Amino acid sequence: MATCLGLFPPSPAGKTFQPNHKSRPLFSSPKPHIAPSRKSRYGIQSSKFGSFLDLKPESKPELLDFDLSWFDPADRPRCFDVIIIGAGPAGLRLAEQVSGYGIKVCCVDPSPLSMWPNNYGVWVDEFEILGLVDCLDKTWPMTCVHIDDDKTKYLDRPYGRVGRKELKTKLLENCASNGVRFHKAKVLNLEHKEFESSIVCDDGIELKASLVVDASGFASTFTEYDKPRNHGYQIAHGILAEVDCHPFDLDKMVLMDWRDSHMGNEPYLRANNSKIPTFLYAMPFDSNLVFLEETSLVSRPLLSYMEVKNRMVARLRHLGIRVKNVIENEKCVIPMGGPLPKIPQSVMAIGGTSGVVHPSTGYTVARTMALAPIVADAIVECLGSTRMIRGRPLHHRVWNGLWPLERRCTREFYSFGMETLLKLDLNGTRRFFDAFFDLDPYYWQGFLSSRLSLRELLFLSLSLFSNASNPSRFDIVTKCPVPLVKMMGNLALETI
Repeated sequence: MATCLGLFPPSPAGKTFQPNHKSRPLFSSPKPHIAPSRKSRYGIQSSKFGSFLDLKPESKPELLDFDLSWFDPADRPRCFDVIIIGAGPAGLRLAEQVSGYGIKVCCVDPSPLSMWPNNYGVWVDEFEILGLVDCLDKTWPMTCVHIDDDKTKYLDRPYGRVGRKELKTKLLENCASNGVRFHKAKVLNLEHKEFESSIVCDDGIELKASLVVDASGFASTFTEYDKPRNHGYQIAHGILAEVDCHPFDLDKMVLMDWRDSHMGNEPYLRANNSKIPTFLYAMPFDSNLVFLEETSLVSRPLLSYMEVKNRMVARLRHLGIRVKNVIENEKCVIPMGGPLPKIPQSVMAIGGTSGVVHPSTGYTVARTMALAPIVADAIVECLGSTRMIRGRPLHHRVWNGLWPLERRCTREFYSFGMETLLKLDLNGTRRFFDAFFDLDPYYWQGFLSSRLSLRELLFLSLSLFSNASNPSRFDIVTKCPVPLVKMMGNLALETI
């Protein structure tokens, strides 16, 4: 869940594990080749048993070897239909979609060819619908959720890791064939006029467009909010590691492990975990290669990063996992829920800064891939027509294309789920997910993939309450009224 865009990403990863998925069946267990450094074959870089925090990642910054169409500063005029700030998954997906209609697009990013640093996990069916299943570098036919030491849920829904190199290459290829221009620079300032916006970059270049789209991530200052940003926060520490061995089944991805038996000798950690729990998220690639991530699903305020890492050390020690070599590591911080940006406004947004992060789970990538074509259609409807709809009418149509009333209302419901989770301790969280994954798969799958209607979400809530244990019902009755009243008030405001 936490394998999404990070607020404070590490240096771009390089020489990442990239198995060749094209020559094998969809569900398989490849044994990828990892090229360790000369010092780490196998023990000089190894951690002490269960401890890995002192190990340095082996991967180095890497740039894709790709021939982009670069913006030429000598070009005049320096005008485009659309300027997109950011070359992450959201920015490139929108650039690909908009440019496919003949719209002139420029994508501005400090390093357009850098590999994305974070791991992304998605449900396979989500990428199948989008025609992106060839961009998954590893899939598992089943996922599992460890509720506690005595209960495990097995979910018959395939899961996959996004091949960052495959996805970025595919998007860049489509952008290149559609004539997208790229400019390697950091955007410093935006200025908006009635029918035109301009950006000023750190190299002194000024570019103009009918529409500027902010796809620069959570930390952006370009997108405006007119309400307090009372986000919840997901935080995680993840490593792609070579290990002596691990206890995970190779055909199952571990979506959540809520067990806390590893804290038996750590009373301080156990006490804190009982109040603000974390879980393990694990992707086993083979018997010696695994992606491990300790995750706080949501907290307010943000849980200490060192606390998350210390809990992960204790867990791996208990599981008997000795890390030989850290290939990649990542810190992932995701603001969740909170208000939507001001709608409409002169700059459009997509990705993390636009509010599309699932408020209850932190999932972002698959939803952004699905919403970008919808935003592109709204842009093309305005800029691709002979009427050239610009200015406030353009901003209104594009923002409401991303956030129509129905989608804003369902987001309020997902935010209600986040506010409820914020009030649950470890035992309450366990009881919640025990009941949640007992629902009809249509509903729990639809909830996690943000595809349920408001009516279906109401039915889900009633089913969840009826299926829940008595202690879980007590949690709902005693801890949900305040978030429920808040949601109803926000729904009323949205529909006025």
